[in-house]
Order: sequence, then structure tokens, then C-alpha cells
Amino acid sequence: MSPTGQTLGCCTNENLEDDHHDCSSCGLTYHLECLAATGLKNTSNLPYNWKCPACTTNKNNKQAKQDSTPIRTSSATRVNKRPALASPESEAAAGSQEIRTIVEQVIQSQFNSMINQLKQSMMDVVSDQLKPLKQSVQEIKNSMEFMNSRFEDIETEQVAAKKAMGDLQVDNTKMKTEIVELNQRINNFEQQVRASNLELQCVPENKQENLISIVCSMASTVGSTLSETNILNCTRIAKLHADSTRPRSIVVQLASPRVRNELLAATVTYNKANPYDKLNSEHLGLPGAKTPVYLVEHLSPANKTLHAATRKKAKEHGYKYVWVRDGRVYARKTDQSEYIYIRNMDSLNKIV
Repeated sequence: MSPTGQTLGCCTNENLEDDHHDCSSCGLTYHLECLAATGLKNTSNLPYNWKCPACTTNKNNKQAKQDSTPIRTSSATRVNKRPALASPESEAAAGSQEIRTIVEQVIQSQFNSMINQLKQSMMDVVSDQLKPLKQSVQEIKNSMEFMNSRFEDIETEQVAAKKAMGDLQVDNTKMKTEIVELNQRINNFEQQVRASNLELQCVPENKQENLISIVCSMASTVGSTLSETNILNCTRIAKLHADSTRPRSIVVQLASPRVRNELLAATVTYNKANPYDKLNSEHLGLPGAKTPVYLVEHLSPANKTLHAATRKKAKEHGYKYVWVRDGRVYARKTDQSEYIYIRNMDSLNKIV
């Protein structure tokens, strides 16, 4: 009998603070833990009309015997049946179950420990194997970051250099244009300075020569009224090519462009009128072999180079005339064709 007045049918532990259940047939109280030790399942969900194993066994025996002997429900009978649940066989079964449970728990614990150790070992191995790879990846990452930084710096420098180069190209183009314009202006100025000058070419040289007398003889020959007062200066100039066998040319500075043009026109007229006896050294009173003499405008160095290039190309393309008028170079292929004004070297492309 428990302190609460309830009779236990499972064991001698009368503590009813543990989970328990009453038999609906005999009224005895059973601990759920004791019932579980006997192999009873679902002890936590027993029905209200549950019957203990003793009542269930008596009922089955009674039905097997087919007699009408009532089952004794006295306290003496109940007292005799309680030790049956706590018999050595029941205790052995309960101990075997506990041992099985403990063994399973130990095995499970050892298995979990082995799994954890295996996982840790695998992680250590993988970590050791990946450590150099991680270090290499980090080094590559650092190198890429450095290269990216340098690339950005180079890109910035390249953009700045490209802009500076563009500015230089613009300045260079502008300077080229200005240089061409300046050269043209200088050439025009040099030619303007020579506006009153004539160049007498292929006149034989003589140490005792009198250049003014030579010019006056030439003027008299071609029928010009040139006087010595209109001759401001006469001098021979250096050869353009030092190895040339031609005599040095004589530059004649006259009083005005009008006087120059009159003398030049008279010479052209004379040569046309005397195609077989054009102006030569005999007309100038010079001794020695008879050689042709030419009177042309005194050109600036740039115009002289342009004139020579024009004559060369005109000859290659069969042009009949190349002449100079007021420092400008002209060319004409035939008597009926239009003349071409050769302004500069680029204009030579017009000669085709």
C-alpha cells in the first residue's frame, strides 16, 4: 500500500510521483517505467479501460479452460501476483534491455566520435592541401590588383599622352601652314627686291672685263635705249653648283622695273627677229668662241628652283613653252593650249 492509499502491482517502490496508470479491472497501480521494462509498448498512451498484464492473463486462461470459476480479486490474490512482475526473469529481461540500450548508446557515441574524427582528419588534410593553393590564389589576386592599378595609371597616362599628342598634331599642322605662308611671304619679298634686276647668263668671264660696258653693248645690240645712268649695279654672283662649268651669271640692277621690262622685251624681240643669230658673246664684243647669251629675270632662290623643276617635268611630258613673267613661272604644252601657272612644287602635278 502506497502512502496515498493506492496499491502497487508492479514493484515495491511506492513512489507515485513517477508516471503511473491504474488497471481498470483490478484497480492496481503500475509505474509506466515498470510496464516498459516488461516489453509493453506505447506506455505513455494507455487507454482509460486499460487492463494490467495479470488481469489480461487470467482472462485468457479462463477462456481457455471454458469454466465458470470467477477470478479472485481479493487483496491476498493481488499481493501474490505483484511479485510476479518483479521476478528474476522480469529483472533479467529488464537488465538485458538496459544493457542493450547502453551498448547501443556506447556504439552510437563511438560511431559519432569516429565520424567526427574522420571529418576533422579530412578537413585537416584538405586544409593542408589547399593552403598552398590559397596562398597562390592570394598572390595572384595581389598581382592582379597591382596590375590593375598599374593598368589604370598607364591608361590615365595614355589618355593624357593621347590628348597631348592630339594637341601637338594640331599645333604641328598649324605651324606647317604658318611656315608655308612665311616661306611664301619671304619668297615674295625676295622676288620683290629683285623686281628691277636682270640676270645675264653664260657670258664668258675675263679678269679685265667691264660689266657695265658689256651690259651697254648688249642693250645696243637688241635696240634698247638703256643708258649707263639707269644701271645702278653690275656684279657676278656665285654658282648655284660649284662643279658647274658654266660662267658665273651677271646680275644687273636697273633704275626701275619699267627699265628692266623694256630691256627684257627688246631682247625677246631681237631673238625672235634673228632666230639664227640670237644674242651671243660676239654681240657683246667678247673675244673667243661664239657662245649663246641669255637675259632673264633675276629670280629668288625658291623661284629659281621651281623654274628648273618645271622645265625638267615639262620636257618629260612634251611641253613646248616654259617662261617667267614678273617672278612667276608658267608652262604651255602647245600653241593652242591654255597656260598653266606653277605656283609651287605641288602645282607641278598639273603638268601631265
